[in-house]
Amino acid sequence: MTGYDFLMDFALMSILLFVAQILRAKVNLVQKLLLSCSLIAGFLGLFLGSQFLNILPFSEEVGSYPYMLVVFLFASLFIGNKRQGSFKKTMNEVGDTFLINSSVYFLQYAIALVIGGIILKLFFPNVPDAFSVLMPGGFIGGHGAAAAFGGAFEELINWSEALPIAQTFATIGLVFGVLGGIVFINIATRKRWTRFIKTIQELPTGMRTGMNPVNEREIIGEETINNMSLDSLTWHFMLILIATCGGYYLTNYLQSLFPKLSIPMFSISMLFGVLLQGILKSLNIDDYVDKNAISHIGSMATDYLVAFGIATIKVSVVIKYIIPIIILTLIGAIFVTMYLLLVSKKLFSKYWFEKGIFIFGWSTGVIAIGVTLLRIVDPNYKSKTLEDYGMAYIFISFIEIGLIAILPTLIVNGFSIISGLILAVIGFILLNICKKKYGVYKDAGSELRPGEIEVDFK
Repeated sequence: MTGYDFLMDFALMSILLFVAQILRAKVNLVQKLLLSCSLIAGFLGLFLGSQFLNILPFSEEVGSYPYMLVVFLFASLFIGNKRQGSFKKTMNEVGDTFLINSSVYFLQYAIALVIGGIILKLFFPNVPDAFSVLMPGGFIGGHGAAAAFGGAFEELINWSEALPIAQTFATIGLVFGVLGGIVFINIATRKRWTRFIKTIQELPTGMRTGMNPVNEREIIGEETINNMSLDSLTWHFMLILIATCGGYYLTNYLQSLFPKLSIPMFSISMLFGVLLQGILKSLNIDDYVDKNAISHIGSMATDYLVAFGIATIKVSVVIKYIIPIIILTLIGAIFVTMYLLLVSKKLFSKYWFEKGIFIFGWSTGVIAIGVTLLRIVDPNYKSKTLEDYGMAYIFISFIEIGLIAILPTLIVNGFSIISGLILAVIGFILLNICKKKYGVYKDAGSELRPGEIEVDFK
């Protein structure tokens, strides 16, 4: 493989992303389904690639890009992060959001590892124990976590099929999150569960077409570096690559010292990002790192990650494991549905559906899906769902990253079901704390709760 092969792989995927964006901007059906461009581009790449029409000349190494991009993405997570928060303050201000959002992480992994794990052991004994965790890795983790799990299992137990299976779960979750969310919103408006809309209203132009008009545009980031010295985008991109570089070389060095020790590379790159942020702070130049710019570069990597992840799904592997995939998908779909209709409905102290449909969206795909569904039912964000989540996520992010980093090692060492049981206990403890602190609501979901604003529907 040459440098031009690498360049052309990304150039070809860029063409597909461009075509996908035009389809989103011009085709009414695509707009109604709220399909992301990376999802569309991924499917185009899959059908135009070597497994079907064999039109696009992707290189043989294209399947390695998703995990490569996830290493880059995790390297960016803590660079420019200046947010600090008090756990006690967070619990007092957005306690129910923190507890319910944290619990969904633990419980989705738990039901997959325990229920899914038992079913697979009984009926599919030849399927690796690691299979069950790939569903929540794809659902609540999205394509990034899916690539992390898939790459980790390839490193730990040389299971090359893990990555395409994980990407399959992530793709299924993304589609189910969008379509299922729209179905539930229609049901909610009829049952008067929504507080800010009576029916599904027309989305803003930017969300519908993917093209932001002038009045909906936001600033990507600040120019913290004078371009006489270095372009600001180069500076931010460079910082992420430095952390990625550190993660790559340290992982390989550790594996040469301890051949039996295999640490997922994305975890080390993330730690290098933390270290780099500390170095920047010690040099008093951390104010010259714009977190918004770093986040957008990470989002750019995610777009390509999703597209390449779908485009490189090995159809033969999916067919080989189709029954276990269907079983785990049903378990995941039932779980997120019950979490919305039982946990969110009974435990959120106000605006339960708005907050619940947001959880439904990001626990089947990515935060963007949750935001999209929330924007439909709460166009002006009056429920403060995003504000509460943003504050709670300071701590929730550590739970998410911790599970992705720790679970692969535990699972390959035979602690799959035990890990699931421990996660279940933690998840139920969090819900019980929420129940005792904020109470349980037994109404039909249509009655106003304390602190809710009654909105006159237009």
